[in-house]
Amino acid sequence: MDVRFLQTFMLVAQLGSIAEAARHLGLTSASVAQRLAVLEADIGGKLVTRSGRTVCPTEAGLRVLERAQSVIREVRDLRSAASNTSLPAGPLRLGATPTAMTGMLPAVLKKWVAEHPGIAIYIEPGPTTILHARVMEGELDAAVLVQPPFELPKSAAWHTLRQEHLVLVTPACMHVRDPLRTLESEPYIRYDRNVIGGRMADDYLRRKNIQPQVRFELDGIENIARLVAECLGVSVLPDWPMTDISARSLRKWELPQPRLSRTVGVLWLKAQVRAALVREFVRLAN
Repeated sequence: MDVRFLQTFMLVAQLGSIAEAARHLGLTSASVAQRLAVLEADIGGKLVTRSGRTVCPTEAGLRVLERAQSVIREVRDLRSAASNTSLPAGPLRLGATPTAMTGMLPAVLKKWVAEHPGIAIYIEPGPTTILHARVMEGELDAAVLVQPPFELPKSAAWHTLRQEHLVLVTPACMHVRDPLRTLESEPYIRYDRNVIGGRMADDYLRRKNIQPQVRFELDGIENIARLVAECLGVSVLPDWPMTDISARSLRKWELPQPRLSRTVGVLWLKAQVRAALVREFVRLAN
């Protein structure tokens, strides 16, 4: 059985369309249909039914889907284990939060390419909650994320990369004498309280008895930074590594103690084929 054909079947089932799957894969619809036919012949059963342009898995197809991801993961692990080098073969499947993607990863990836040009990295961006689940389910080998506010299981490993204290973020042209008075007087762009950093910022304001003039509330530190740079308000954010563009248009100000902070690091499962690749990534990230 060709694993690529199994992956094609999974994509068709997910999208409900052979034409859409073909566009995603860069193939013709006829090629995708042929892959499905070969897979059905290998398995010995009908996997999909068609109704107009819509494609749905059959009962047998649904049972195959339940196990398909684990089969693909096992094949990927076998290929890594068969590597002839001191490190397992790639790709390293790495998750990263948006701020890690723009602020931390580029420098680490540059080192990786220099030292391991033959080992690819697949990068999946996402929020901490999703990335944590993906790592624990074995769908990702590791993720750069914010440390969750609960104890990790013994099967997981964690390495801290940086602590990020809360800071006041303003346009570069704004002069601040008293950060707390600025937060009271200026329009405020609130970091989404559904995420760890947003809850921290909201908790800090409550402790300081500040009720800001909220103009917007949204997720995404870089998204908020863009609005601040356009002089639409100020914000309280974790002290993330800024891009050069952000550094020119924004300014960070220390907040009075006690300041809260979040921990950013790498999460992975200890018992996995590519654990050595993850440890090498951690070494380069330090």
